[in-house]
Amino acid sequence: MSNTPDPKALRAQAAVSPSKLAHLVFLTGQLHVMRDWYLRVLNAKVAFENENLCFVSYDDEHHRIGLIRMDGLHARPQVPTAGAHHCAFTYANLDELFGTYLRLQQAGIVPFWCINHGPTTSMYYRDPDGNRVELQVDNLTAEECDAFFASGAYDENPIGLIFEPEAWIERLARGESPKSVSRRDPLPAGANPFEMIRD
Repeated sequence: MSNTPDPKALRAQAAVSPSKLAHLVFLTGQLHVMRDWYLRVLNAKVAFENENLCFVSYDDEHHRIGLIRMDGLHARPQVPTAGAHHCAFTYANLDELFGTYLRLQQAGIVPFWCINHGPTTSMYYRDPDGNRVELQVDNLTAEECDAFFASGAYDENPIGLIFEPEAWIERLARGESPKSVSRRDPLPAGANPFEMIRD
């Protein structure tokens, strides 16, 4: 009797989720400009490049960002459109996130929206083609996040509260703990959380 698995039996087994999200790919009319932006923002390196294609990596994945040159494309319009809203990259802690913020600020790259969602502290940037890129840090453990969602606090305010990075950096420099700095306060009475959205 053969030990070779029956392909039909394999297909009938329980569903399996992917082991990871591997990469994002963007079409662009300005390959080198986009390449340089992602190299700087993600502190990345070129894994492969030719005149029409560039792969960028910042970790053990062979490429996290793929860029494909297509002449004649226009930047993403800054009006609501169907499709992916943003991609997000997570840092290990607030020091790394704010250190990156300061490094990019010196290069003239600044976020258009800084928001404490509760589960994450997030800074949103636009790449040269207008794609939104979130740099974030997790504020809560998985268990704390489950409790936060169950408490109703997120349902009351699913957007979060805008924050000023310099004010948070100053609080951290005075010795306040990252947990205290990133704790999300309740929504002010009468405030509409959706008015805080920056597109």
